[in-house]
Amino acid sequence: MKTYRFTVIIEKDAEGYFAHCPELQGCYTQGDTFEEALTNIKDAIRLHVEDRIASGEEIPSPEMVSVSSLEVKA
Repeated sequence: MKTYRFTVIIEKDAEGYFAHCPELQGCYTQGDTFEEALTNIKDAIRLHVEDRIASGEEIPSPEMVSVSSLEVKA
């Protein structure tokens, strides 16, 4: 069994936490807590990768992700 590493972004919103994996288009989930969102995205990524392997698709390599904060006046 091969181990893969992916970027995960978790954001808090009014209804809980939203998590997604930028390298795997369409791979996202949510949770009531940060920990639940993290567990859910791990499961979603595993299922996504298993599906790609079964379909003979390539597993993308993580690209550099930069996180920054900006000030915007409006």
